[in-house]
Amino acid sequence: MLILTGSVAAAVACTQKKEEFKYTLDTFADIKVMRYQVPGWDALTLEQKAYAYHLAEAAKWGRDIFWDQNCQYNLPLRHALEQVLNEYKGDKECAEWQDWLVYAKRVFFSNGVHHHYAEDKFFPACSRDYFDSLLEAVGYKGDSAQLLDFVYGDDFLQRRSTSPDGDIVALSAVNFYEGVTREEVEAYYAALADPTDETPVSYGLNSKVVKEDGQVVEKPWKSGGIYGPAIDRICSELEQAALYAESDLQKEYIDLLVKYYRTGDLRLWDEYNIAWVRDTLGKVDFVNGFVEDYNDPLGRKGAWEALVNIRDDEASKRTEILSANAQWFEDHSPVDPRFKKKTVKGVSAKVINALALAGDCYPSTPIGINLPNADWIRKDYGSKSVTIANITHAYDLSAQELPNSTLAEFAWDEAEIALAKQYGGIADEIHTDLHECLGHGSGQLLPGVSTTAMGEYSSTLEEARADLFGLYYAADPKLVELGILPSPEAYKAEYAGYIRNGLMVQFNRVELGKSNTEAHMQNRQLIAQWCYEKGAADKVIEKRVRDGKTYFVVNDYEALRGLFAQLLAEIQRIKSEGDYAAGKALVETYAVHIDPVLHKEVKERYDALGLKPYGGFINPDIVPVVRRGKTVDYRLVYNDDYLKQMLAYGRDYATLD
Repeated sequence: MLILTGSVAAAVACTQKKEEFKYTLDTFADIKVMRYQVPGWDALTLEQKAYAYHLAEAAKWGRDIFWDQNCQYNLPLRHALEQVLNEYKGDKECAEWQDWLVYAKRVFFSNGVHHHYAEDKFFPACSRDYFDSLLEAVGYKGDSAQLLDFVYGDDFLQRRSTSPDGDIVALSAVNFYEGVTREEVEAYYAALADPTDETPVSYGLNSKVVKEDGQVVEKPWKSGGIYGPAIDRICSELEQAALYAESDLQKEYIDLLVKYYRTGDLRLWDEYNIAWVRDTLGKVDFVNGFVEDYNDPLGRKGAWEALVNIRDDEASKRTEILSANAQWFEDHSPVDPRFKKKTVKGVSAKVINALALAGDCYPSTPIGINLPNADWIRKDYGSKSVTIANITHAYDLSAQELPNSTLAEFAWDEAEIALAKQYGGIADEIHTDLHECLGHGSGQLLPGVSTTAMGEYSSTLEEARADLFGLYYAADPKLVELGILPSPEAYKAEYAGYIRNGLMVQFNRVELGKSNTEAHMQNRQLIAQWCYEKGAADKVIEKRVRDGKTYFVVNDYEALRGLFAQLLAEIQRIKSEGDYAAGKALVETYAVHIDPVLHKEVKERYDALGLKPYGGFINPDIVPVVRRGKTVDYRLVYNDDYLKQMLAYGRDYATLD
């Protein structure tokens, strides 16, 4: 446990301040809004703080991009909501105003009208006439009828669609394509691909595909192109940040990133990532760009995101140990030797504290990240993996502010609860470390296999692969030997919790009658359901019912680890060989459909707890301290008003109509 001193110390410090620092700020619909603290800020030098400040400003200037990417009508709606919130002077006590306000908060949280996780479109509880009356009261200048058709119509049901029925490009609400079909898009990119290229370009990552004069063309997201005004502001702040960079290497990759933004040249994006991966010593680090492709039905287009962070040196010791032993984990992986990396290069891992979240990371944020995504860069140059400690701690400390828990409701007995309380926190952190630090960077594609071979199933299968890597090794004695886990029994808490969540608890997030559509949730259901089915004869996982309530209990942890190994080997084979049919079959069979009876039970039990299934965060402000015209410091101001930050960002960082 000594290796976790930094993280534990941060958590203890936060706990000591709990009376004066409230983590939970607002709750509405199925959402809880929190804030986080930033340990280590005061220890930074003035130059490091200035560097972080300008990186955070660059992050904020990209906000409009992500809103527009999610759906082309999102920004006009947001501007209308902002106008009403800023200018409406009427009755704010009536039920319809309260219903309207919840809708506005949901739109801000999801960066648009589609649920940030479940992906379905959500609707206001207030009437259309009432919404229209608000627009009229503030003198809304836009086309209110068109706006309300968008708000109340059912034209856009999902942000992504993995349904085998219909054209998933034409039916998707995302603003990555216009006037084109799936067949046309796939043909367009197939013509660009060179299967012999050992350093393939991520074609389509930073562009919109449209049809002009009957021809399919790309419109790049760059300076002078789509999102040009926002990108220009991002570049300006990045250039300011470079003046305070900690090293020449940081200056080098910031320069490459700016050149990429100005030209849209994806080769420069690759060069930037290669240089960025080499920077393992910087105290302040960042992500900024069109990165994850989860929102694209074809798994090509990168959603814009940014994250600025500070390295937690003490807590990073455990991830450094994992990185140093990356080759051992790769060599002992239960997958076919053909799919293993003979030499694992440049795997770096650290624990960080978030300082600014933006785009696809805001308000809902991951707790771990592994980048870059290009397989050939991972293979030849390595990757960076991070676990975001202060976000995890904020979740934990926020939960302590509430009287109920899912553990007490869905765990089978006191022994299972005690195991989770003793080891659940550390076991979950280590699983995240393994997932991000090693899982995403493990394995390799066979020559000639495209990184997009899995199509719309790529995100689910990749997350499942990384999760399985972490689950398999969470039970390995090597972790105790390395001093990372405190006991050979600790992994059992993670196994029990993972199965409980994958087969049951997580479905509290899905509306009754809906399918499971989000990639991470699909990944967890796929793993848990596959293992439940394959281990049924031996009751490796047993379904039990008591007092009308369903439970899933792990009876044989060693056998479950064996099932994790089998599924990991198969998913790695699927990805390495580009076996689209097998990948599709796995996802469609095990990851999409929810038992309606069990679903109803889970919803009722969860709702009775009074908890919110989703959480997100607002950022602290970084405020320059100026004396006699000179900046002498930067201080953090912890905000406590969710809507205030949303309106401030809309006022101060809007670049797109």
